[in-house]
Amino acid sequence: MVCAMSERFCNALPTIVMVFVQFGFAGVNIFYKLAANNGMSLTIIIAYRLLFASAFIVPIAFFHERGRRPKLTWSVLFYAFLSGLFGGSLTQNLYVQSLALTSATFASAIGNLTPAITFILAISFRLERMNIRTMGGKAKVVGTLIGIGGAMLLTFYKGVELKLWSTHVDLLHESHHSGGHVAAPDHSISDQLLGGLLGVGACLTYALWLIVQAKMSEYYPCHYSSTALMSLMGSFQAVGFAFCVERRWSEWKLGWNIRLLSVAYSGVVASGAMVTLISWCVRMRGPLFVSAFSPLIMVLVAIAGSLFLEEKLYLECLLGGLLIICGLYIVLWGKSQEMKKITQLTPTESIEPQHERIDLVISSPIPLPKIGSDVRDSNNSNYNTH
Repeated sequence: MVCAMSERFCNALPTIVMVFVQFGFAGVNIFYKLAANNGMSLTIIIAYRLLFASAFIVPIAFFHERGRRPKLTWSVLFYAFLSGLFGGSLTQNLYVQSLALTSATFASAIGNLTPAITFILAISFRLERMNIRTMGGKAKVVGTLIGIGGAMLLTFYKGVELKLWSTHVDLLHESHHSGGHVAAPDHSISDQLLGGLLGVGACLTYALWLIVQAKMSEYYPCHYSSTALMSLMGSFQAVGFAFCVERRWSEWKLGWNIRLLSVAYSGVVASGAMVTLISWCVRMRGPLFVSAFSPLIMVLVAIAGSLFLEEKLYLECLLGGLLIICGLYIVLWGKSQEMKKITQLTPTESIEPQHERIDLVISSPIPLPKIGSDVRDSNNSNYNTH
């Protein structure tokens, strides 16, 4: 009974971890809005985020995986550079610029295209098989489409307002009084179009990062160390880009305010702890499994916004959230069916211990008397033990 429960928990652990990761990433969206509302440059936020992530994860990787890390080769450094680019500096800057040109809801909705893009790329790089003729393959395709449909419904359908709760907490109002508030600009059609393209680009680069992470985990299966390399590479790239965009030193100052809290949370929690958990889940279940949880952020951000930012909650959030959860469950069911099929196809001989045949030659060091040829032959014979 205990063994069965332990096996079920181990099978469900990647799912639990990824739900926890989405809660962490939902908090990043809230802090992004608070820091931007305080007047902080978005490129500087990304630079500080990766710097804080490096300061957090590098010591952990150094001490925890000492003596167990594979040799650091040029191939590993190349994958780390791509991982820092696609999973850190480029993706984050594309996302925050899309957020600035459109809105948080629109940027989050565009981000839900990640599972579909990841599914296509994973098939292209032969990390996933469509298996459209099997129930598992059909479930992955249908679940991905349902999740995307739920995200689009959440964005473009305006239903009635749901007055479920009211905490009377508005953190944006508090950050406004802390100084540096910048009024939200009116976005033109060209800004909406450019922001949408940047959002799609962020989805593409994030999906590429999941592919790169799957490849890197094969060559460098140390999650803390790979995250540390990614954070270091990404911080160099992000800081260099931020210096090119914003050269005023006054914009880089951090005080004991929402700016420091935002970059510390996004760096330590999101780019440090959460990315390490994602790397582990990619190695355990693959990039498609990880990307299937992306639509959950939309629901969590909508709920958090209504609780802490005094944002209104509408009917489309409930309907879209239900579709997203259904699509996610269908994808996970499809993956579980494929895992069961792979387990059933594994030959039992490879699981059972193999018995080698050992031939031992036993001879007596004492000369035997010549009683007869039968006795001598029987004592100098070879014995086979299995």
